[in-house]
Amino acid sequence: MHTQRNVTGSYWLRTAPGPDRPALSEDIDVDVAVVGAGIAGLSTAYELARAGLGVAVLEAGRVAAGVTGYTTAKLTAQHTLVYDRLRRTRGPEGARLYARSQSEAIEHAAALVDELGIDCEWETRDAYTYVRGRARVDELRAEAEAARNAGLPASFTMETGLPFPVAGAVRVTGQAQFHPVKYLRAITDDLVARGGRVYEGTRVVGLQEGGEPCRLTTESGHTVTARDVVIATHYPVFDRALLFARLSPRRELVVAGPLNDAPDPEGMYITPEENTRSVRTAPYGADGQRLLVVTGEHFTPGTGDVGAGFDTLARWAEEHFPGMSPDQAWATQDNDATDTVPLVGPFHPGARHTYVATGFGGWGLSGGIMAGLLLTSLITGRDCPWRELYDPRRLKSVVREAPSLLKTQAEVARHLVGDRLKPPGSVDDLEPGDGTVVRVDGRRVAVHRDDEGNLHAVSARCTHLGCLVSFNRAERAWECPCHGSRFAVDGTVIQGPAVRPLEPRDL
Repeated sequence: MHTQRNVTGSYWLRTAPGPDRPALSEDIDVDVAVVGAGIAGLSTAYELARAGLGVAVLEAGRVAAGVTGYTTAKLTAQHTLVYDRLRRTRGPEGARLYARSQSEAIEHAAALVDELGIDCEWETRDAYTYVRGRARVDELRAEAEAARNAGLPASFTMETGLPFPVAGAVRVTGQAQFHPVKYLRAITDDLVARGGRVYEGTRVVGLQEGGEPCRLTTESGHTVTARDVVIATHYPVFDRALLFARLSPRRELVVAGPLNDAPDPEGMYITPEENTRSVRTAPYGADGQRLLVVTGEHFTPGTGDVGAGFDTLARWAEEHFPGMSPDQAWATQDNDATDTVPLVGPFHPGARHTYVATGFGGWGLSGGIMAGLLLTSLITGRDCPWRELYDPRRLKSVVREAPSLLKTQAEVARHLVGDRLKPPGSVDDLEPGDGTVVRVDGRRVAVHRDDEGNLHAVSARCTHLGCLVSFNRAERAWECPCHGSRFAVDGTVIQGPAVRPLEPRDL
């Protein structure tokens, strides 16, 4: 059994609320329409506005309040254990281009912070990937060599600032951490000052791209006409290139709290062991206090005991940083590309004016800024050295990633079919705050009992591709295990790729 941990919401969003932006209330015509106001979408829109184009950003929720607002907020080119794999699958040049593109993204963000005077708690830190078991030390040595050969200031070490011993670590110097929402608030303000338009509460539900220009349709029925369209919704809300088959959603938990008397590790750390552990600190209050942010316990949305995962992560933080007391908790969501490289570029083989940015695999801050630079070069007709590396249309990569792709789709099929064979739950057994899927007149119905005992019933079929949703008690949300769509207890969409709510049902 576990205690029900209070999910407080993202620290980054609570400490940088920002102004409300209007919803789209009329048909508009722009040079480029960007769907999604996370770091990828806003970085793209901002670079396009700086290039002199008329841009509109369409966000279903609020600026930076999707995945970007729930990140651990590391800005680094060290992405756990990626370079040795890239060296084998994409060759030394592919690994070098990956390192260069991610590093230039960080340098570009640093330059914007200086140019605009952004107060976003920017700090230069070294990044470490570590292991505690000796079985994976050789893997880390190979990663350090591959990262160094790719051009990063990387080395193998056994010395870290962590308050426990490690068997080995890859250290990359001169990386960064910051407050991502404060950064994006400032970028958005400057984007608007340059003539860009940002609309919140504006969900895009339709895309017409057969001719020129493109047309987007919003949930309220308004139309956006644009020469070019960028889909930057984390998980694409449209699929014109079977990208759903090449992405695997992954949800991760976060706990945070003041360090108190625990030592500051003074770096950014991650390990592939222990179901992932990611550690960093941030400025917190007065007197030089620091906030410890710990991420891990990843799982597929709609599966697992989320409350128990929060407890496990909190106990780990308390055990390894004595004196630290976790008092905040939230969760984030990532999409892993089956070949580990993000998909940024033309939306599909026939695309001429539609683009996508997705599959950042937990490294969406440097990846999102990189995507903004890459997509701007494509739209404005400039060359970019790493355009082929990230091109979603890469055919050789599809062949190489076939085993991962088949594994991902087998998991989707298992949920699509297997979840329908599970025995239905019972409303009578439903405790306040919980939810279950029951059968009513032959149909599956998702039922939640609120804290007052009232029942809320909606269709249990995800409006994306029809998988059955499952209840996340800790976060009070319905989640689809197939592609990661998330819904509130009243059926409204929290997170795509679904764009339509779960329909109400009568019990």
